[in-house]
Amino acid sequence: MQTGRPTLSEFLSQQLGDDATHADLRALLLDLAAAIKEVAAMTTQGALAGVLGSLSSHNIQGETQKKLDVLANDAFLRTLERGGLVAGVASEENDEPIFFPEASAEDRAHFLVLFDPLDGSSNIDVNVSVGSIFSILRAPSGRSLSVGDFLQPGREQIAAGYAAYGPSTMLVLTVLRGTHAFTLDSGSKEFLLTHPNLQIPKDTSEFAINASNERFWEPPVARYISECKAGKTGERQRDFNMRWIASMVADVHRILMRGGIFLYPKDTKDPAKPGRLRLMYEANPMSLLVEQAGGAASTGHARLLDVQPEQVHQRIPVILGSAHEVERVAALHQALP
Repeated sequence: MQTGRPTLSEFLSQQLGDDATHADLRALLLDLAAAIKEVAAMTTQGALAGVLGSLSSHNIQGETQKKLDVLANDAFLRTLERGGLVAGVASEENDEPIFFPEASAEDRAHFLVLFDPLDGSSNIDVNVSVGSIFSILRAPSGRSLSVGDFLQPGREQIAAGYAAYGPSTMLVLTVLRGTHAFTLDSGSKEFLLTHPNLQIPKDTSEFAINASNERFWEPPVARYISECKAGKTGERQRDFNMRWIASMVADVHRILMRGGIFLYPKDTKDPAKPGRLRLMYEANPMSLLVEQAGGAASTGHARLLDVQPEQVHQRIPVILGSAHEVERVAALHQALP
């Protein structure tokens, strides 16, 4: 264990203070960290723990569930219900939100949590980085809750974060006071602050996109990627590199650490889907983390955090990362049909 680095608990005490509401938020974030440690242990063991492979079941999006998808989801649900601080949760792996009426009755449940328990699960069986994403909203008090209470725009989040399960397990979070990264110490089992106040450079020469969908892209995205690929001989007059991991956590983590732009745009591959990623528990928390680190996040037409949700599992186009590149893609959406 490296000395001199604040633990997650110490950092949250410094950031949030000791009043009752902030004390509960601090406790909730520590509960989430506990669930993340449990999932990290499972991902580390992999085949040794019998957690690899697919199930015969599908989630509400029609995606085949991996064993670890379900185990991770159970770990988050169990931890959050036991903690008693959450009035309700919504997860990628559950068709409808789940409410905890006993916690609400004790007047301690001030929060709603939305989460993707295991992002990038297609990478599980080949030992490539995966992650977990979470978003925290305030729960209304004094009345019964409904699904509509989750449908708050991203700017209403009071905290958000993700875990990256890679060569080391990292927790990246914001409580609206910058974006900060912690690394799990294998000896003490504590998250220690290793990357305070992350800042995304405004300019970049790296982009992340699934190039196999190029034939389905809309003109603004096709034009932007064409500019990047033209390199020094093209309009941008510099060379770009493409990166793509097929895990939003891994791709965004790289951008937070060294800059870049991530695009998962609307395309014509499935015209019924307005985008691939889910607004509430993928796009919103990642956009908040990116903005708190000096980056930008857009649908191509609007600031992503201003989008009014209509459904818990709503899909949306996502363009985020280094501010000047996101602004360029947005400008192309305004200029091209």
